[in-house]
Amino acid sequence: MSWLVAAPVVLPLLTAALLFVLQSRSEVQRVLSTTSTAVLVTLSVILLYRVSEGGILVAQFGEWRAPFGISFVADHLSAIMVVVTGVMAVATAVYALRDIDGTREELGYHPLFHVLLAGINGAFLTGDLFNLYVWFEVLLISSFVLLTLGNRREQLEGGIKYVAVNLVSSMIFLGAIGLVYGLTGTLNFADLAVRLPEAPGGLVTVIAMLFLVAFGVKAALFPLFFWLPASYHTPPLAIAALFAGMLTKVGVYALIRVFTLLFVHDVAYTHTILLWISGFTMLIGVLGAAAQSDVRKLLSFHIISQIGYMIMGLALYTPLALLGSIFYIVHNIVAKANLFLIAGIGRRLTGSFDLARMGGLYRGAPFLSVLFLISAFSLAGFPPLSGFWAKLVVVLAGARVEAWPIVAVALLVGLLTLYSMTKVWQAAFWTPLPAGERMQERPSALLYAPAVGLALLTLAMGLWSGPFLALTEAAANELMDPSIYVRAVLGEAAAAAMRGDTP
Repeated sequence: MSWLVAAPVVLPLLTAALLFVLQSRSEVQRVLSTTSTAVLVTLSVILLYRVSEGGILVAQFGEWRAPFGISFVADHLSAIMVVVTGVMAVATAVYALRDIDGTREELGYHPLFHVLLAGINGAFLTGDLFNLYVWFEVLLISSFVLLTLGNRREQLEGGIKYVAVNLVSSMIFLGAIGLVYGLTGTLNFADLAVRLPEAPGGLVTVIAMLFLVAFGVKAALFPLFFWLPASYHTPPLAIAALFAGMLTKVGVYALIRVFTLLFVHDVAYTHTILLWISGFTMLIGVLGAAAQSDVRKLLSFHIISQIGYMIMGLALYTPLALLGSIFYIVHNIVAKANLFLIAGIGRRLTGSFDLARMGGLYRGAPFLSVLFLISAFSLAGFPPLSGFWAKLVVVLAGARVEAWPIVAVALLVGLLTLYSMTKVWQAAFWTPLPAGERMQERPSALLYAPAVGLALLTLAMGLWSGPFLALTEAAANELMDPSIYVRAVLGEAAAAAMRGDTP
């Protein structure tokens, strides 16, 4: 099944190449782009099913055995993330049919969208550090072009900040890769998991901190987050929703991967730093959101805040905490992206993203109000929505290890998140439109369809959370026992050596 492991990367790349050839045929591009995302999510679900039934899948390209060749590895965590990417790809592709104008299509929106998907999935599936860097650069370049597509002033300003900070992050990442290779002579994740415990602990800790900075920028952790609220509000909502859902989560995924597989030699030090960072990320993000009047900027700050919960689960580093972290990632991708899509529909109805100029949506668009309440309440952690279970598991994990300060911060941030969502509800939905204003165009059903689908998925994850929690539990168990990953990639002998078993 090695072809299945590579399919979520190969399919978007082939689609992008074909879309570049069909640059002048907009209608054909739209059909091909949307169809490809549907095939992508289908292949991703099959991949997750195969991993769940048969264990970790590995593809060795060119028949070069690891650690000498290029490896793609699909464990539960990466397979879950690829499925969520596919779901988001379908949702944003359908939304883009009415949100992306002809000018942006002529400038290459559709092929760039699929290059971005390939970069995201490549980052999730790659089995070595250097190729993780390569896929990060693929998604950075494509996301920068998508961010600035249209050449409006605010887009260019946001894009410059976005790419400048992320290029610095990439330089730090590349430097850290060089240090790792010089220290161990390998970049394969599984091989590094075997060799790093034999390296000097102090030097490994220094390298771990470099990776924390590099991935912390990409995940928008405190204090490295300032580029995100300066850029994510500038592109069309189809692009912003995909960015909000997926891009920072690639950084979070990378942190989870390296701080469970590679850098576990001094958990008391490294993961305590992560715990402090998670608390500050939660607080600063939610306070920044509370101060915003533009709904896009408010939601952008909430991206930062919610990242803190995900890193909290990683920092606690218990099976329950990692389960909560992974479930939180999936929940947040769906709910947060949907809030951006809903904001775009609200903008078409009221003519503004400014809360002071919005209003009347409860009476003028009651169905949109229901969709907003589902996603907003889920983000705030209302039972029985998905956000409630995500927060509950993370908080319980903190309580079990008696990490009371971070538990208190998590509960406080949940209340402040509810305040922000109530603020949006009061201004945009409950308050009547300003005098003399009236509802504008009635949005197309193609804009509503993705929002409905994501809202239903949020409800399903809350009301029937069992299957979702079972998948995330399997992922957490694999992360807590790195020898499972090592055995799948390098074989039983390497896994036994890692565990210290006698051959």
